[in-house]
Amino acid sequence: MISIFQAIILGTVQGLTEFLPVSSSAHLILVPWLLRWPEPGLAFDVVLHLGSLLALLAYYWRDWVDMGMSLVDGRQMPRRLLVFLVVASVPGAIIGVLLEKQAETIFRSPVLIAGTLSVMGIVLWASDSIGSKKRKMEDITFVDALLIGFSQALAIIPGVSRSGATITTARLLGIDRPDAANFSFLMATPIIAGAGLLEVRKLFHSGLVAQLGWGFIASALFSILAIAGLLRFVRTRTYQPFAIYRILVGIAVVAIAMSRR
Repeated sequence: MISIFQAIILGTVQGLTEFLPVSSSAHLILVPWLLRWPEPGLAFDVVLHLGSLLALLAYYWRDWVDMGMSLVDGRQMPRRLLVFLVVASVPGAIIGVLLEKQAETIFRSPVLIAGTLSVMGIVLWASDSIGSKKRKMEDITFVDALLIGFSQALAIIPGVSRSGATITTARLLGIDRPDAANFSFLMATPIIAGAGLLEVRKLFHSGLVAQLGWGFIASALFSILAIAGLLRFVRTRTYQPFAIYRILVGIAVVAIAMSRR
């Protein structure tokens, strides 16, 4: 069983890495592995993601209210965005259900995670650097939304990163850095909410009452800091530091795994 201190650390890790393009699922596997902590379990992961969901709703509540009201008042742009967010969520939801068991077992290998971290880091670096990217969120098309949605589905593999995959695809499609992040974060809301509702029943059998609460608080707090921080960062800077970080972590994980044999 994890301690309250470990719960706070893991909640902090979840909050900082869910929205930065570095893979929260990879970090939630690697941190206990590196520190030789006990596995916190799926119920704890669910609570951490619910903390991130609360941060998303707190940051983007005006956008969601605007999209909801567009169904009544007929405004085209918010309604169009809502439709595209629904379209983008479908592939991830389907693949998440189909590969749930694999995600909890064979996809948790540290060496596999090191590979996906590094490869996706290189792809993120390339997609962010090549070509002119001046399209805004209002320029996103149905096909764009579908492609970004399929990339989100790849995040079932730890190390790919949901935000990393969607931001990478948005950049490849020519969307500018802030709006690539904004669309990625708005997409996260229904997918995290859906996954949380499916797994919330497991919370009642976890026995980690205090740990769940502290993990939830840490996750929510650091999630909102990560959202605001990344959006501010990419207004004037590139995603290159995150790509470099992914590659370095991947190399370090392989080195540690080899040393433990």
